[in-house]
Amino acid sequence: MNDAQMIQTDVGSALSPEELSEIDAELAHVPYKSGAAIDALKIVQAKRGWISDQSLQAIAKYLDMSAEELEGIATFYNLIYRRPVGKKVILFCDSVSCWICGCDGIKQKITDVLGVDYGETTEDDAYTLIPVPCLGACDRAPVMMVGDDLHTHLDEAKIDALFPDKNKKAGGSS
Repeated sequence: MNDAQMIQTDVGSALSPEELSEIDAELAHVPYKSGAAIDALKIVQAKRGWISDQSLQAIAKYLDMSAEELEGIATFYNLIYRRPVGKKVILFCDSVSCWICGCDGIKQKITDVLGVDYGETTEDDAYTLIPVPCLGACDRAPVMMVGDDLHTHLDEAKIDALFPDKNKKAGGSS
């Protein structure tokens, strides 16, 4: 067994054959294995929902990187999740534009309706609330993304409409 096969066997228990195959496809496009780090993290996260320590270590080994180096990459990007998240992630913009347009009150409404603060997941694992510095829609502030959907010109009524089942549990609109 050669070194590449031994590494693949070592990570094979932590990464699926499908994940390894997709990572190999990305490796074909970069001159250095570390150049596929973000893509490898995204591939594993797409399958599992987040990047566990075991997954991170296996990816790092497969890419001939240290776990610390890959951790630095993973934690730099706010769309790589290092702990479990809800079925849908709410990326809530707290930029200057959104702040000027009242995002603090909207964030409080979301917290009241969903019962979570930044970094938390609802009890039913439906949503995780994460702050982001900008979603690039400043002209339509305040904004947020729920899953892949951008929501603009947010106000309390829009929050009620987005989470009607959650809002009923929270006692209706305030």
